[in-house]
Amino acid sequence: MSKEQQMIEYMVQDLVEMLTETQGIEYDVAMRTIYDSQVYEKIIDTETGLYRESPSYVYGLLQDEFNFGHIVQAEV
Repeated sequence: MSKEQQMIEYMVQDLVEMLTETQGIEYDVAMRTIYDSQVYEKIIDTETGLYRESPSYVYGLLQDEFNFGHIVQAEV
């Protein structure tokens, strides 16, 4: 497993844990939610570099996707 793949796996694990704790949903539902999200598509695309960000930041993007139907990134 490459370093990038390992980081992606850790990110998904962290996001699943955050979802189960904050949303009170089951582990398998949290996994399915993440794998079906636009955010996950960006995480696995190593060109975006999203897998290198903090889990808290990525969780915020996931929350935006849930709330607005798409990823919202603040302008810098």
